[in-house]
Amino acid sequence: MRVDEHEFIVPLQAGHRGLLAHLAEATREKLGSRRVPIRVVVSRSSERGYHCEVAALHGAPADRQRGIFEFRRRPFHDDRRFNAVLLIPTGVGCTIGGHAGDANPLAMLVASACDTLVLHPNVVNASDLNELPANALYVEGSVLSRLMMGTVGLARPRANRVLVIAAEHEEQMLAHATENSVNAARATFGIEIPAMVVMKAAPAVIARNTPSGRAAGEVENLAPLVELLHDRRASYDAVALCTQVAVPSGTYESYFGNEEGDVVNPWGGVEALLTHALSHLLEVPTAHAPMYENVETATQDFGIVDPRMAAEAISTAFCMSILKGLHRSPRIVSDVSPGDRPDLLDATGISCLITPDGCVGLPLLAALEQGITVIAVRENTN
Repeated sequence: MRVDEHEFIVPLQAGHRGLLAHLAEATREKLGSRRVPIRVVVSRSSERGYHCEVAALHGAPADRQRGIFEFRRRPFHDDRRFNAVLLIPTGVGCTIGGHAGDANPLAMLVASACDTLVLHPNVVNASDLNELPANALYVEGSVLSRLMMGTVGLARPRANRVLVIAAEHEEQMLAHATENSVNAARATFGIEIPAMVVMKAAPAVIARNTPSGRAAGEVENLAPLVELLHDRRASYDAVALCTQVAVPSGTYESYFGNEEGDVVNPWGGVEALLTHALSHLLEVPTAHAPMYENVETATQDFGIVDPRMAAEAISTAFCMSILKGLHRSPRIVSDVSPGDRPDLLDATGISCLITPDGCVGLPLLAALEQGITVIAVRENTN
């Protein structure tokens, strides 16, 4: 089982109407029946058509072949509460939110004007920092898409049991840093962590940039992890992953050494592919933290870096933010239609979507189909 990226051009649609169904049909034709789309990005438009970059899952079980384009129109808008969705796509170098948790101040500001703010890990994850607002729901990116598509509802838990899966690391210092972070989360946040499983055959997570400059990559050897999580399914409510991310030589130096801070974060894009795949397969909240590949890089002095990158420069294990977020991440309920259960937050309760201008993916297209107001922020260039 693996995840990789595919690029193709979809012919323009007259008036850009009905784009969701148009892209769904074109994606099915391009990928065939053996690949399940789990993420779609329209990187640009031209006279030739919509330039699409689609992540696909290979080897998915028969009961998980539905893909991401299932859509249920909301029958009404429940406006008794003001609930916003804050989306800052991973891997496109947004000025705000494109680095390491640098959208936390924005999230706190927007949350102050909402009853509930739905956001995804890229907005608030800052290595070992995470200032998640009290009224925010921390939702994995593909689940956020499905919320907007009307195919899932979110149920608030009191707290989650968070299972930690860490890749085996040959350097003890880095293995100890991860385990100490997990124990610190137990002691300081009171998170119930039923186990920290050290996995020898962890997935290979490989970061690469697409021709458009977006951070992406591929995930290999996913099946052993999925099997392990299936076997332990009764013992957890959310999954925290800590594995290495393979990056090209010199990546750390070029990223932290860029004085303008305009280099796209190289890790987040492929991390999203991994968590999208697991959320699709398991229907549980998931998040990923990268592990340093070696002690030399972990102890290297990168100097004074751009403030938006500083949270990564001071961290060794990177995983405290995801543990804090997953602790109260909402449960995913997929067997109801929008509006069927008043105890859930679903598409009927979403008042608006806030996103950087020009970031076209499923949440934006779904919002337009659902009649949900979209606030496109021009200043947040990407």
